[in-house]
Amino acid sequence: MSTFQAPKGTYDLIPPDSARFLAVREAISAPLKRSGYGYIETPGFENVELFARGVGESTDIVTKEMYAFETKGGDRLALRPEGTASVLRAALEANLHKAGNLPVKLWYSGSYYRYERPQKGRYRHFSQVGAEAIGAEDPALDAELIVLADDAYRSLGLREFRILLNSLGDKECRPVYRAALQEFLRGLDLDEDTLRRAEINPLRVLDDKREAVQKQLADAPLLRDYLCDACKAYHEEVRALLTAQGVAYEDDPRLVRGLDYYTRTTFEFVHDGLGSQSAVGGGGRYDGLSEMIGGPALPSVGWALGVDRTVLALEAEGVTLELPAATSVFAVPLGEEARRVLFAKVTELRRAGIAADFSFGSKGLKGAMKNANRSGARFTLVVGERDLAEGVAQLKDMESGEQGPVRLDDILTTLQERLA
Repeated sequence: MSTFQAPKGTYDLIPPDSARFLAVREAISAPLKRSGYGYIETPGFENVELFARGVGESTDIVTKEMYAFETKGGDRLALRPEGTASVLRAALEANLHKAGNLPVKLWYSGSYYRYERPQKGRYRHFSQVGAEAIGAEDPALDAELIVLADDAYRSLGLREFRILLNSLGDKECRPVYRAALQEFLRGLDLDEDTLRRAEINPLRVLDDKREAVQKQLADAPLLRDYLCDACKAYHEEVRALLTAQGVAYEDDPRLVRGLDYYTRTTFEFVHDGLGSQSAVGGGGRYDGLSEMIGGPALPSVGWALGVDRTVLALEAEGVTLELPAATSVFAVPLGEEARRVLFAKVTELRRAGIAADFSFGSKGLKGAMKNANRSGARFTLVVGERDLAEGVAQLKDMESGEQGPVRLDDILTTLQERLA
């Protein structure tokens, strides 16, 4: 056994469990690929200031959870705690917003890092699939992204998730609400850190999960009562579009999400089977983020869905994904000449698109057949000296147990027919 272990709060993805994670990533990204979203990949670390400006200096992510470090050259960098700021930075740097039609639609997948207290469903290293639509202010775009996430989850077989929906207003109406909320918070019995946060960004206090704080917030003013007419109309249109597509949602006037850059539409996907870490994903509109990080005004909207949380949600519902067998054919050579012949056949099968594996090492027939069973292969090919002399291989159907000779020259066509 190795003396080294994965760092606290992280995990390794290993077969066969890793196949489920891959299937979840594929299911989440599939609707995006059909909807004009192009793939983007950004570095695992960025300038600290990108997250401080974008995510917000008063957020727990920036103040407590970011893995920040200084390089030998004196640069202040941080492992990315979320994806939106990096994707927007990359899009601006590449001038994608100047290249043609807006919005610029991008999707991504990768690992993110936050220094949190590890618990089930909450890790220091976690995997997400995200989508961003940059450069257009349109309620249909907000609705599109929510519909695509809903479609992705339903394609996996998830049914017991809920969509929470709210509007956070814009630069016209939110300052009025902010002042009203600050006045309310100043009258509460809050600790120094929370009071300081209330002065920087009072909406962060609404996101405080501590029961003692939540009890005091019962009578806090609600943002929806302060929305301007434009924000109300925008939110009503998002709601109407979702309803027309049969996407169920719940209005949650207290939903603020954990990042400072959100405006107007904000939403969260929650699954009650996950306990306290019930959020499986979420997102919203961030019309001012581009300007915050030094770009032009580019109203945008996006989301990120947790791959690990989605896997836990599938387990909570007892959903078993139908995963394709990693191996369709397993080849067992008996003798050196058979090894050379079968190795060539396995290569031929693979090049023709058939998943095939080979009995490596000098195992006898019994040990090799055990490996064939463990591989999950539908068929096994066995070739010995007598088979070679006759120009055949023994083909065994691992489901029915039936076995018979197949001419070596006919192996590919026979397996193509049987696996079709």
